[in-house]
Amino acid sequence: MRDDFWGLLIVFVPLSLLSIGGGPSILAGIANAVETRHWMSERDFLDLFAIARAAPGPGVLLATLVGWKVAGIAGAVVASLALFLPSSVLYYAIARRWSAHRGKPWHDALERGLKPVAAGLILAGSLVIMRASGGSYALWAITAASTVILLWRPTLNPLWVLGAGGLLAVVAGG
Repeated sequence: MRDDFWGLLIVFVPLSLLSIGGGPSILAGIANAVETRHWMSERDFLDLFAIARAAPGPGVLLATLVGWKVAGIAGAVVASLALFLPSSVLYYAIARRWSAHRGKPWHDALERGLKPVAAGLILAGSLVIMRASGGSYALWAITAASTVILLWRPTLNPLWVLGAGGLLAVVAGG
């Protein structure tokens, strides 16, 4: 049991500090850790992902569910603290100083540079879920079309795209 706790800490503390772009940006890292450490099957991971996305609250509740699957309630607590505590402490430590430098060239350049990093991490997580779900070509096409639509019309409410994609998936038999 102790090894499970250390494993959860080793996985989630670094992911906490790398979660540029929020919870979706570390999805690929969580999936990789689950696969590498053989904590659960791919199907179980997808089920936990679906529960985390359907439940109210942050999407990174997936970490709590992974911890629970690995080591019960105590594992859920360890995984949650390992994911939320380090980034929260880091943010608290630098937030006031960060705002004081707003408008400086290096500050703006750093913020602009982190945007594509966050987008890439989120895209990697999305691809992990699509690959793991065994989606058909029709589902991949719906995902690609949804991405293009949202990039082309960023002011469009994503719920419309989600609803249309879900309807198309049902019609396509995915």
